[in-house]
Amino acid sequence: MGQQRQLFGTDGIRGVAGEFPLTKHSTYLIGRALGHDLVRTSAKAQVVIGQDTRESSAWIANRVAEGLAAVGVDVHSAGVITTPGVAYLARSRAMAAGVVISASHNPWTDNGIKVFSGDGFKLTDARELAIEKEIFALLQNESAADDTALKVPKPSLPGETNLRHAYVKSLAEGVKSDLSKLRVLVDCANGAATAEAPELFRTLGIQATFIHVSPDGKNINEGCGALHPETLGKIVAASPGKFDLGVTFDGDADRALFCDAAGRVVNGDGVLLAAARDLHTQGNLKADTVVSTTMSNMGLEIALKKSGIRMLRANVGDKYVLEEMLKTGATLGGEQSGHIIFRDCDATTGDGLLTALRLMDIIVRSGQQLAELVGDLKVFPQKIQNIRVREKTPFAQIPAVQSAIEAAERELNGNGRVVVRYSGTEALARVMVEAESEEKMRALTATIAAEIQKALGV
Repeated sequence: MGQQRQLFGTDGIRGVAGEFPLTKHSTYLIGRALGHDLVRTSAKAQVVIGQDTRESSAWIANRVAEGLAAVGVDVHSAGVITTPGVAYLARSRAMAAGVVISASHNPWTDNGIKVFSGDGFKLTDARELAIEKEIFALLQNESAADDTALKVPKPSLPGETNLRHAYVKSLAEGVKSDLSKLRVLVDCANGAATAEAPELFRTLGIQATFIHVSPDGKNINEGCGALHPETLGKIVAASPGKFDLGVTFDGDADRALFCDAAGRVVNGDGVLLAAARDLHTQGNLKADTVVSTTMSNMGLEIALKKSGIRMLRANVGDKYVLEEMLKTGATLGGEQSGHIIFRDCDATTGDGLLTALRLMDIIVRSGQQLAELVGDLKVFPQKIQNIRVREKTPFAQIPAVQSAIEAAERELNGNGRVVVRYSGTEALARVMVEAESEEKMRALTATIAAEIQKALGV
């Protein structure tokens, strides 16, 4: 009971491409273990596999596909496609699973394997643990020499373009407003969005200008995309009157961030506020509730409350936001980082392209600019500091860290928040402090970070 997963983090298996668990041998075994899990419930299991634009994504997709095929799974490749595109195809094509090869916002040298079940939801922790056990069993039974005996990976699986078109078509059909008057700057992060965003925006007649749409395998997220929204903001700010808004995606486009016509960045909190009020006005915000995470700013909670909307906080990770949404029946949830989940249109994961369309639709129907929609969101100063750690010891077991956290909470006395947690995808501790004053926020963050560095720092 309560056994920890060793390979799967909050967003699938991540690591450096070419190193365990993403070697040519282990990726093949991951495919086999997943395949075994699928054929147990369906003898004629079919899987859709998609990938981002990293140099390593093609060979990892091939090895996973070979592992799946080795146990009798029928594999369909969608080629380069966004993560939510794979989730959509898994559920709309009655697949047993959808597999995405991507490390999202991580550097190009990293990669990952993310799995959706046939209903388009990410696998449960328990199912991931069962697949992990099989992967380790397979590794023990195979000689280490097998890895060196592997041939050079086969050329890339041909992507079935009809699969990608089906996803783009479904997004376009969901838009009821005329978006053709909007002038939008779109940053595709040299990632998966490059395969779909131009086609989607063209279909809807949006006046879009695209940047970072020339992936070379190594430039994904490099100084661009949702990891660097200031890049988009600077271009919009330097072109007054040229754009109504900007949108920027991360590497696998399961999230989007925005900037207003003046180039000011609007994060996921701003999107949640605009979308929540819009749904609330229409009577479509179930239980008048929005699900966010521990990282969402207190300012969002206060602004929502003024509109008669309550905010619940889930653990960080859109998987956990979705769990809370399913538990409470909420129709809207998301993260400050730009993962927004719209359950009123059956989305099962964050989808950057869908989020962009929904926000543009709100702008057109309301007749308000993005700056007006989020104008009363008063953001508490917030600092997030990352500390690289040797191991992820529970903070409650480190007295000096625990007492620094408690002292900070006493000092804030309800006028701010402290969240200290480990990253689900990297060897990092994250310290987040919100306070009414910049000075207090910085001082408290530094004190807690110093204690973590002392106890666990690399």
